[in-house]
Amino acid sequence: MKRRPAATVALYAAAVVVGLFAVAPFAWMLLTSIKPEGEILRKTPSLWTAHPDFGRYREVMHAGFGRALRNSLIVATGTTVAGVAVAALAGYALARFDLPLRRYLLLMVMGVQMFPLFVVMKALGLLDSWLGLILAYLSFTTPLTVWLLRSFFETIPKDLEEAAMSDGATRFGAMVRVIFPLAGPGLAATAIFSFIAAWNEFLFALTFLKKENLRTLPVALSAFVGRSQADWGLIMAASVLFTIPVVVFFLAVHRRLTTGMVAGSVTG
Repeated sequence: MKRRPAATVALYAAAVVVGLFAVAPFAWMLLTSIKPEGEILRKTPSLWTAHPDFGRYREVMHAGFGRALRNSLIVATGTTVAGVAVAALAGYALARFDLPLRRYLLLMVMGVQMFPLFVVMKALGLLDSWLGLILAYLSFTTPLTVWLLRSFFETIPKDLEEAAMSDGATRFGAMVRVIFPLAGPGLAATAIFSFIAAWNEFLFALTFLKKENLRTLPVALSAFVGRSQADWGLIMAASVLFTIPVVVFFLAVHRRLTTGMVAGSVTG
């Protein structure tokens, strides 16, 4: 049925309003990062500044923020790749195979979050290492992603992979070529969740990493807040740099997995 012009205009207007509502915090953060100090602390805030100052970004990078950005990228990417790979295989197994005590296995997966991580990491000698921090992040991201992907796999008919296997594909081949593309939205959701959770996490990074050259962005960002005062211009500049990689990752993952899902549907 053809949509009425008024309905189309209302739909686009609503989309613009939602978009502005979503972008407004980032735009205000960006604007604050280039305002002179006097304008930031003004009682009546202005929507623009006649004297933008981009020097704070250079100051933030000279303060070691670039190194922290590299560390966060390594840890968040490692957590995402390992977490999605483990969750995809485990979720598929729980959805497709009639495993003994399958219901209790799911509860055991969720119970991994209760382990005394600091004691375990110290005993294994993994403190002050990216590997130790990645494993710590996997302890709270993987249980939820396994649970989510299991639900996605259960919605995909078994007939599709059985048809692929009858055509000569192995179970692993059918899983990779047929099931995973169809589970694209679930894989995208788990990848985005894992990346954002690892990117934003502060407490584990502060506890497990004592070396300054290994600290991640949330810990580096907290250094801009003093005991008696805070430089809001520097904090906003650092926050802009903190946010950009998450947006880029979201757009890249969403586009690639959506394309893969459509291609897999056509192939199947």
